[in-house]
Amino acid sequence: MQVLFTATVVGLSLSMGTGSTAFAQSAKAEPVRVRGALVSLNDQALSVRTREGQTVNVALAQGWTLSGVARADIADIKPGDYVGIASLPTENGEDGALEVMIFPPELKGAGEGSFGWDLKPKSTMTNATVADAVKAVDGRTVTVSYHGKEKKIAIPEGTPVVTLAPATQADLKPGATVFIPAEKGPDGVVTTQRVVVGTHGVVPPM
Repeated sequence: MQVLFTATVVGLSLSMGTGSTAFAQSAKAEPVRVRGALVSLNDQALSVRTREGQTVNVALAQGWTLSGVARADIADIKPGDYVGIASLPTENGEDGALEVMIFPPELKGAGEGSFGWDLKPKSTMTNATVADAVKAVDGRTVTVSYHGKEKKIAIPEGTPVVTLAPATQADLKPGATVFIPAEKGPDGVVTTQRVVVGTHGVVPPM
């Protein structure tokens, strides 16, 4: 197992955030995202009790990587930063953030774009560079740019804002909250190359 700090949601690279999976997909593989509490772990697979109440076994690909998340703040978001923001459309036509991931500089450009996401119904994930960050009368708004487009996303008070952090296999304890971008093969086997685990009271919000 390889510990991951500089790369992951997602896309999370975590492409985690990310419309494309964090690793190359085969033509018949289906991207899946596993969210829930760790049940058990061995050298080849882990078992997760998902938020839907199912138990899913996830095979660990050779060279799989692990990272944690650390709490951040909207004030940490600066013009030029690369972020992944899950959001929902609002009545005023803009998007409202569900969570924000601030990527380390070396991941800038990974999984760039805006695409459907399954955190909540009708949610999207936008991986983009911050063009501007302002405090508006109606709340906080971040303008991000990707592929020559711009998108404004409001970040309500209380929205989780996190960044990547180091983690070790010791953090993968039963009950730990995990986020796993994975692939489901035609044989039904779910496989991943990366796991994101909650540590120190901070859980993966993506």
